[in-house]
Amino acid sequence: MAGPGGDMQWCFSQVKGAIDDDVAEADIISTVEFNHTGELLATGDKGGRVVIFQQEIENKNQPQFRSEYNVYSTFQSHEPEFDYLKSLEIEEKINKIRWLPQKNAAQFLLSTNDKTIKLWKISERDKRPEGYNLKEDDGRYKDPNTITSLRVPVLIPMDLMVEASPRRVFANAHTYHINSVSVNSDNETYLSADDLRINLWHLEITDRSFNIVDIKPANMEELTEVITAAEFHPHQCNTFVYSSSKGTIRLCDMRISALCDKHSKLFEEPEDPSNRSFFSEIISSISDVKFSHNGRYMMTRDYLSMKIWDLNMENRPVETYQVHEYLRSKLCSLYENDCIFDKFECCWNGNDNVVMTGSYNNFFRMFDRGHRRDVTLEASRENSKPLQVLKPRKVCASGKRKKDEISVDSLDFNKKILHTAWHPQDNIIAVATTNNLYIFQDKVN
Repeated sequence: MAGPGGDMQWCFSQVKGAIDDDVAEADIISTVEFNHTGELLATGDKGGRVVIFQQEIENKNQPQFRSEYNVYSTFQSHEPEFDYLKSLEIEEKINKIRWLPQKNAAQFLLSTNDKTIKLWKISERDKRPEGYNLKEDDGRYKDPNTITSLRVPVLIPMDLMVEASPRRVFANAHTYHINSVSVNSDNETYLSADDLRINLWHLEITDRSFNIVDIKPANMEELTEVITAAEFHPHQCNTFVYSSSKGTIRLCDMRISALCDKHSKLFEEPEDPSNRSFFSEIISSISDVKFSHNGRYMMTRDYLSMKIWDLNMENRPVETYQVHEYLRSKLCSLYENDCIFDKFECCWNGNDNVVMTGSYNNFFRMFDRGHRRDVTLEASRENSKPLQVLKPRKVCASGKRKKDEISVDSLDFNKKILHTAWHPQDNIIAVATTNNLYIFQDKVN
């Protein structure tokens, strides 16, 4: 990737998680998210757990070790449930984690499974009270008749303890599976989206939400598209977008009406007739949508490509990046093994000039918008020596393979990077392969 001084090189920093080839389903990472300062990094998994890593403060001033993160807190966010009315099991898998901007010493985050969103408070305790009047130090209550004097309890230092406590539970508002949660820039409200509806919540109110988008047809046999992702604009609290399985993105303005079924803008690129095939509709489905930090652009990810849209231009994207075009000839086998339905996420770097997304064979791709350059890197145990520079990988689509190239036919489709995150202020990235979290940083000269 091009940095200010030529090509930026990436090097390995850390890998989290077990090395075993035998991966337990519960350990598969399902979401990755940095907080607003980048000091904390949260992951959610299919077992309903949230693990938070904290950047090592001592190393922040040592450039080559600044990307060292250690476990800060681990807690069980969701448990498996059973819906008795519909005879359906509700998985504990964490679909999304979203941090709230920090207002005091504690941190808050929203985590959601398919049906229930929870607001968690993560706080530190390094003192404990001692010297109660009514109970002994071991917690047993005293006989009131033996108390002859009053003591003032004191706080004494103890080992640091990080506590995670559920402050709010937002339940029973979604008939279908929740795919997105997005906190509004007013820091008071947030949206949650499922396949057919988007709801608006207040962070303090758990027993009601407002339905702001409903695309469910009166007759379900007429259903032609579903909502795949939704996000609030980073600065305009009245604006949000949602993407669909048909490859369109709708921008809505909540000032116009309470129910935003009529969009303000529709972003859609006409399909190239020469590329039309049986799989066209499946691969045009958008799996992720993200606004740039400055709010001027948005990025969408479909199966084969990533597109950057200018919010002022609806008829086509301003940039299109092919993520793994070499798979176009393999769509038939990808359909048979269900990989064609994989939902890849994408992310921006801190100043919006580089975008990143995952691919198969534990490859991930970066595209430098200013220099129109791209690179393919690999997250693997083989390249996991501290500060080892990552070698760019190349995939050979067909014909004669060069020495360093990898043939399309030898790609491992069980190894995939669906979830990636970029530190909001630094060149540190987190990449989730099945059950491992890799952390990379730019090479310090």
